[in-house]
Order: sequence, then structure tokens, then C-alpha cells
Amino acid sequence: MRGFASDNYAGVHPEVLAALAEANTGHQPAYGDDSWTARLQDLVRTEFGAAAEGFPVFNGTGANVVALQSLLPPWGAVICAESAHIHQDEGGAPERIAHTKLLTVPTPDGKLTPELIDRQAHGVGFVHRAQPAVVEIAQVTELGTVYTPDEIRAVTEHAHALGMGVYLDGARLANAAAALGTDLRSFTADVGVDVVSFGGTKNGALGAELVVVLDPDAVASGPGGRRAEGASQAVGYLRKSSMQLASKMRFLSAQLVALLTDGLWLRSAQHANAMAARLAAGARTLDGVTLTQEPQANQVLAVLDPAVAQAVRADYAFYDWDVARHEVRWMTSWDTTEQDVDGFVAALGAALRNL
Repeated sequence: MRGFASDNYAGVHPEVLAALAEANTGHQPAYGDDSWTARLQDLVRTEFGAAAEGFPVFNGTGANVVALQSLLPPWGAVICAESAHIHQDEGGAPERIAHTKLLTVPTPDGKLTPELIDRQAHGVGFVHRAQPAVVEIAQVTELGTVYTPDEIRAVTEHAHALGMGVYLDGARLANAAAALGTDLRSFTADVGVDVVSFGGTKNGALGAELVVVLDPDAVASGPGGRRAEGASQAVGYLRKSSMQLASKMRFLSAQLVALLTDGLWLRSAQHANAMAARLAAGARTLDGVTLTQEPQANQVLAVLDPAVAQAVRADYAFYDWDVARHEVRWMTSWDTTEQDVDGFVAALGAALRNL
């Protein structure tokens, strides 16, 4: 079955599989002391700047938990959009594992602004309130919208002026760069983001995500209140205690090396975005389909009669997004084809005619 439920449904890109096969020869030191992880660090610095350091982890939830912990004091809270993945779709992991409180803000488009941050950036010094310490944004947002570099700079400058760090959840960072037509650094390190994640799994990896520390001075203190000796030590402790340290790390790093070599990450994201644009264009021609957000990356949100949705799901998988509004979500991926999209639009049209 082909479908539009999630970019996680897609398989592994052949170039990633080739890298895994290449890494699967001989012996290599464990826990990140291997040649693949060393190559990965060179690529991370090329993409994100000379101060950047990457930490491979197993999954997106782990990336978010490790990254947030790296910026949080024990009493710190995280300001995020009400629609944020860390709030809606992490099973409480930030609260359970990172022991933080999420201070959520309703947003019309999934984006935070300085004004929206201020709704929760209060109570500083008040012992009865969890202290706002980190602003979390996502690129792409859960609503499929994309921050411009200037919008992110406004968030980081405001957060830093208030004494808070900034974490950018980049599960679909590649799709955002493709949508903006720019490199990864221009809307992360160059505009003041402290820590970012780079999503590999949704971009064609088997299962590998990357926490990237952009500002080593921003990460939290080490054990016992002692300042860690750089990002390697601080995030290293957190990655291990959060069960995200891979013993055979070369196999995580090899996947990320493949994505970051010769622009594979960008080519795959550009294709996924183009397929979403094709899907949106086709859906707009159908009476009975209303797009609820202007698609900017590889996600399309639409209002659709539940009976039509059920009929189309016989051939194409996709999820409900907001059941009360009859809103559904369609995701495209690196391996979505034009034939997939056109067949899906045709199935939508047929179901609408039979309603």
C-alpha cells in the first residue's frame, strides 16, 4: 500500500542503505570513537558552522529530550506552541524523562513570536512557578508552516534578552531548508539558535537523528552543579542517561553521513515538498476539499467529509488531524511519486462524486 499518512512510512533511501553496508565491515571502536562519527563531525561543521558539534541519537523523541535537557536547569520550564510535537505527540517524555514543565501558547499557524512568548515568560523569581528557561520552536511546525530566518531571529533575540535558551526541533529541518531555498546554517546558527536537531528518519534514514549543539556555552551545567567541560561532556552525560547512546554508533553516523554528503538531504526534501505542492494543487480542483493551511513543505492539511476520507483510506493511508473539524493530514516523502499523487487525487475525486 502506498500512502500519505507519514513520511515515516517511507522506506530507506538506497544511498543510506549503501552507506550502512559500507560501514558494516571490520571492527570499529564503540560509542562514537569510530571513523564514521568523525566524518559526521566534519560534515556537521560544514553545514552548521565551525563551533557546531553533532550527537547521533536513535529517534526524534530522544533528540528532543536530550536537547531540552542540555539547556534546562533543574527548575526550568519550556515555552512552546500548543500544537508543538513535544506537547502533543511525545507521550509525556519531556515531562517524564527531562523532568520539565511545558508552558504552551495557542498559535494560529504553529509559530511562536516574541509577543506569544511573553504570554508565558513571566513569574521569574517567583518560587511557586516553574521558571521559563527555554523557548522551543519547530521547523517545519506541526501545522506544516515554515519560519523565515528573520522570524527565528526575532524569537532568539527576544528569548536571549529574557535569559532563555532556544531549541529548534528539526525533525523536518531538510524540508524547511528546501522550502526556503537556503542552507541549514542561515536559519539556525546564523540567527541565534542554541541547539537544533536534524531529522534523518523522515529524510530517508533507517533510524537516526542528530542533536547539534550550535552554541557550546549555552548547554546546561554538568553533574553536581559543576559546569561541564564543553558540549561533548555535557550532552554526552545526558545522551547516556537518556538511553540514547548507541554502542555501535557507526551505523547511526553512517546514515547521517550519507544524507549530508552531496546534498542527498536536500534533494530528498525538495522532492517531498514538490509532491506536496502537486497534491495540494490537485486537491484545490475538487469541490468538497478545503485546505486549512497554505502548504509550505511536505504536509497538506484539509477539511474532508469523514465518509469520503473513509472511502479513500481503502487504498491510501492517511491520518485524521482534528476529528472535530473533520481535518485530515496528508504527508509526502522522499519516495512519493507523481503517480502516487495523481492516483490519490483521482481517488478523492471519485469518492466525492459518490458521496
